[in-house]
Amino acid sequence: MAGFSRKYPMVRRSQAMWVSRRVWQPRIVFWAGAISIGLISVLFAVLADRAQALFHIAIGHQGGWRFYLPLVMTPLGFVLCAWLADSFFPGSQGSGIPQAIAARHLRDDEDRGHILSLRLVVGKIALTVVGLACGASIGREGPTVQVGASLMLQAARWGGMAQARGLILAGSAAGIAAAFNTPLAGIVFAIEEMGRAYESRTNGLVLTAVILAGLASLGLLGNYTYFGVARETVAFASDWPLVLACGVIGGGVGALFSLLALKIMRRIRRWNAQQPLWRTLAVAGICGLAVAAIGIASGGLTFGTGYAQARGAIEGTPLPVFFFAEKFAAGLLSMVSGIPGGIFAPSLAVGAGLGSTVGLIIGASSGTAALLGMAGYFAGVVQAPMTAFVIILEMTGNHDNVIALMCAAMLGYGTARLISREPLYHALSRVFIAEAIRRRRTRSVER
Repeated sequence: MAGFSRKYPMVRRSQAMWVSRRVWQPRIVFWAGAISIGLISVLFAVLADRAQALFHIAIGHQGGWRFYLPLVMTPLGFVLCAWLADSFFPGSQGSGIPQAIAARHLRDDEDRGHILSLRLVVGKIALTVVGLACGASIGREGPTVQVGASLMLQAARWGGMAQARGLILAGSAAGIAAAFNTPLAGIVFAIEEMGRAYESRTNGLVLTAVILAGLASLGLLGNYTYFGVARETVAFASDWPLVLACGVIGGGVGALFSLLALKIMRRIRRWNAQQPLWRTLAVAGICGLAVAAIGIASGGLTFGTGYAQARGAIEGTPLPVFFFAEKFAAGLLSMVSGIPGGIFAPSLAVGAGLGSTVGLIIGASSGTAALLGMAGYFAGVVQAPMTAFVIILEMTGNHDNVIALMCAAMLGYGTARLISREPLYHALSRVFIAEAIRRRRTRSVER
């Protein structure tokens, strides 16, 4: 055969073209997938912001009759989201990060397709936007991880690439990087949270995906910091009690959120087993009504992601003393309701509120306290301290606070481990793995 190709140069050239296509086609599909993650993340961000704005326009100002519309609007929106998620987009419920973690553990492509697919990309974005439009205390960052992982897994199918686990990891990291404009946090998130058994051979995939998704996002939105720029710097000589308090208290409250979420969701799953659809809708409606009541009681502060409140706190505007408790409850109810939506942004808002309250008690600067509270609380919720301090560092643009943020995040993580040994996202991912195992057993019996 080799002699034949030497004798006929045309055959040799066609073989070279075929080999070249086999090498470059997967790369081009991979690059296109990474860029699409950045573009879709920007679209998702714009839709989410507009949904929140429409909700606040609809309810008007405190004191008017429209301010009480959420008592009807929010529970109906929760029920609609839960019904659509259950009937048309199963696998879209909740944050989206547990689905991406579960997909990395599943070996069968059909099992992965139940929690990562183009259908779920559409459903996740649409239902998260609807949830924000009706006042749910959810974020878009976790859902962007599931969207990114789904797009990259689809790119693997189209490009004939075999590294499904590595590509899911790369898509997840690109989703975080594009959602927050935090490329370093995307990489750290991939190593710490998504890939507890991280493989060094995926380095190139993760870096390339983060770079391309980040470039696509920057091309549309420009370079920005998510929470603006934190002007204040932690002075350890005078602020070490604040670092200690925000880390320990934030980690404890964050662990409490994780513990309550897991216990309540387990009870709900057991209760829903008898009449899955009707009981799912009932839970969503009750949670929606409670979220509406908390939102009205807080003067509208707990509706939505909490981005504006957290940014204001970092920039030096103290939040109401009990804002963190109200936002904690609204975020917990939104999560256990079963509607699609993440906990990243609401958790950062709770942390900022908690830090602001601790700062008022201690007599420290509210901006510095909010920053440290975010690190301690977020590390306590997700039990990923590196992701916590890197993501907050990049979102606030002040690198002078790196040591203080590291200390608060590590204190939060250590405190959380004493209270809840089970990381939230990994515990939730086991639910999707168990469902995949049940489906496989059912298929085996039917055959």
